[in-house]
Amino acid sequence: MSQLDFGSQNPFERAISPFEEMAAYEALWTEKGATFKTIADKFRQAPAGATPSDLVSGSTIDSFKIKLKEIMSRFAVSDIGVRVHGAGEYPQKLRDARHPIEVLYYQGWWDLVNTRSVAVVGSRKVSEEGIRRTRKLVKCLVEDGFTIVSGLAEGVDTQAHQTALALGGDTIAVIGTPLSHNYPKQNSELQHTIRDNHLLISQVPFQRYLDQDFRSNRIFFPERNVTMSALTEATIIIEASETSGTLTQARAALAQGRKLFILESCFQNPALTWPARFEAQGAIRVKDYEDVRRNLL
Repeated sequence: MSQLDFGSQNPFERAISPFEEMAAYEALWTEKGATFKTIADKFRQAPAGATPSDLVSGSTIDSFKIKLKEIMSRFAVSDIGVRVHGAGEYPQKLRDARHPIEVLYYQGWWDLVNTRSVAVVGSRKVSEEGIRRTRKLVKCLVEDGFTIVSGLAEGVDTQAHQTALALGGDTIAVIGTPLSHNYPKQNSELQHTIRDNHLLISQVPFQRYLDQDFRSNRIFFPERNVTMSALTEATIIIEASETSGTLTQARAALAQGRKLFILESCFQNPALTWPARFEAQGAIRVKDYEDVRRNLL
């Protein structure tokens, strides 16, 4: 049976509650002006223990169930798992985010979320030296038994996932699109490999993503960095520009009480001001892997 079987008529096999919550979550996201913050605010104001279906009418939920079935069929999405705050197996560590998500979707091996994990992130336009550093670092982390978490973007993210896979390690991709989509397109096979053999996570609502254009959908990428940080023990930045989205994750890591590691090479770049700024806030400078190891092991 799939993880979320829309078609079964057997009440003991249907995961009715997750589908209800999924439809309600999608409906909340179609409300005017909805953002992660506004939705989180709704739950802060709601009675304790509220789930999305408590905030949406039954008729609206029913209409979104139909929409979701159409989307799943149209994009051939199957074997989706749903995690809902207040229900079983929702990762409590996500509550450390400033605007914690109430629902997330996944495909693959959920148990990986409970392993010791480190996020390895950085520039999409990574340098050759950055690629070398990513591979070396991931190798050390895999040998120490950490699951490698990244965002499946170009550059550092891709190298982190690919290196973990090549070494037989475990990896989790937290993507900035719904599970029905791939970005960038050249990583579609990598996404499928992670989905089929490891763990793929998305908090991006299917319907809202389809309702707006690519410019508006950019909001989902920095927010997945916040979730990626909350899921992991630490974030390691390989390299990033002054305006990189990676810095969103740096800020989130420090705010969430996670360790933030920054490679020494970033400090040596005279064009960058952010490494010293984050070090002053508690980030750890990494001259070699031992700087990471003694802070994690």
